[in-house]
Amino acid sequence: MAETGGPAIRAFFDEATNTVSYLVWDRATMRGAVIDPVLDWDNRSGEADTRSAAAILKAAEDDGVAVDWVLETHVHADHLSAAPWIKTRTGAPIGIGARVKEVQAIFRPVFDLRDITPDGGDFDRLFGDGESFRIGTLVVEVLHTPGHTPACAAYKITDPQAPWRASDVFVGDTLFMHDYGTARADFPGGCARTLYRSIRRLLDLPPETRLWMCHDYKAPGRDVFAWQSTVAEQRAHNPHVKDGQSEEEFVAFRTARDAKLSAPALLLPSIQVNIRAGRFPRAEANGVRYLRIPVKPKAADAVLS
Repeated sequence: MAETGGPAIRAFFDEATNTVSYLVWDRATMRGAVIDPVLDWDNRSGEADTRSAAAILKAAEDDGVAVDWVLETHVHADHLSAAPWIKTRTGAPIGIGARVKEVQAIFRPVFDLRDITPDGGDFDRLFGDGESFRIGTLVVEVLHTPGHTPACAAYKITDPQAPWRASDVFVGDTLFMHDYGTARADFPGGCARTLYRSIRRLLDLPPETRLWMCHDYKAPGRDVFAWQSTVAEQRAHNPHVKDGQSEEEFVAFRTARDAKLSAPALLLPSIQVNIRAGRFPRAEANGVRYLRIPVKPKAADAVLS
C-alpha cells in the first residue's frame, strides 16, 4: 500500500500470468477502482475461476472501499479479464482507451466474431486522450500510450488536496520494471516507433512520479517480483529506453527482439474475450460457450479435409 496521503493502492500479483491487478481508492471518500483484474483460466481444461477477482473484492470489502470503476489499460493478450464479473457484483462500469475500436476492427475478422462490431462493444466508457474523471476526490487523467497495442492507455492519478504529492501512473504494458525493459510491439496494430514515443511521453513526467507496472518477470539477478518504479529510475536504468537511447536504436532493438519472441500462451482465448470487455461468447443451444482457434497451416497439405 502507498504511503499516507494520495490514493491508497493494493497490488494483487497473479504468478500464473505474471500480471499485477490493483485496487486503488480515495482515502477521503473510500471510493475506488479496480485496474486490470485477472480471470483465472485453465487453458488445458477450458475452466474459468474467479478466485483472483474475488480476492480483490474481499479486500475492498474488508477496507470499506466502494468500487466505482473497472479500468483496463489495454486489450490484454496474456490473460483473460475478470472485468464483467466485478461489474456484475459492484455495478462499476468498465473503462478503456477509445482506440479499442481499432483493436476490435483488427481481430474481429481474425476470429470471425460476428456478434461484435468495432464500436467499443461491451465497454461502458471509452476514454479519449487527455480526458479526466474522478475516483472520489482523486483526479484521473487518461494518457493514450499506443505502440504495444493501439488501445493502450495509462491512468495518471493525482490528489487535488495534496498537490505537492507525486502522481501515481498505472502504465499497463508500455513499460516494465526499470531493470527489465519494455513491452513487445509486434502484435497486429503495434509499432515500435509509436511505443518509443509513448514511453518518452511517460518519462517526460516529473522524475518523482510513481509508475505501477502491469507485469513483472524478475530481471536477471532479482529474486523477488516487483511492480513499482519511478520516472527517475526508468530514465536512469531501463536498458531499453534510459536517457541517451535514441528512437532509432530502440526501434532496431525492439524489432529484432520481437522477431524472436513466441506468442503468449493465452493469446487466442485472451484476445477474443478481452475485445468484448471480458465477456465470453453467448452459449450455444447445448448451453456451452465456445472460443475459436484459427487454423493457419504452414503447408498446403498440412490440414486434412
